Amino acid sequence: MQVKKQRRSNASRSHAMREALIAAGRRLFVEKGYAETSTPEIVAAANVTRGALYHHFEDKAALFRAVIVTESEHVADAINIATRGCADAVGALDTGTDAYLDAMTVPGRTRLLLIDGPAALGRKAMDEIDRETSGGTIVVGLSGATGRPPDARMEVQGRLLSAAFERAALDIADGADPVTYRTELKRMLAETCGRA
Repeated sequence: MQVKKQRRSNASRSHAMREALIAAGRRLFVEKGYAETSTPEIVAAANVTRGALYHHFEDKAALFRAVIVTESEHVADAINIATRGCADAVGALDTGTDAYLDAMTVPGRTRLLLIDGPAALGRKAMDEIDRETSGGTIVVGLSGATGRPPDARMEVQGRLLSAAFERAALDIADGADPVTYRTELKRMLAETCGRA
């Protein structure tokens, strides 16, 4: 009985330590950027030892990847929650557009996912993270809205639309009018689905 409680307690402490490292890493990566953030700063901000950092993460890049995965999961969750009650795929695409842009307004998220993430981890790693977290939601939405099964053309359309969504998030973060971007993204989706 005592051993079982101790294991749970150790697992709980380990989880809390990992979460503290991710939170401290996120805060510092947003404030200073990936390149300018050092592991001693992360350890101090998380109030853990350097050994604890390396117990949970191979290196700073592995911690940064965990931060990026966490942020990507938050965006995917926001879209999934918002679209859960949609009666049709067309409505889900429009609602998903708003949910994505809203999720990207969380302070630091655009920098992490769209600037530092690709620069530090590379496009290939970012694509892999996208597949792990929200993989293909645009393509699924396009397929549902058009009534066609996903094919190679739809995959390309999904990638191009995804790039447009990322550009919109970057521009909005830089002060562009969000209403204009929301409207244009929805228009692009409508045209792609053949309903414009």
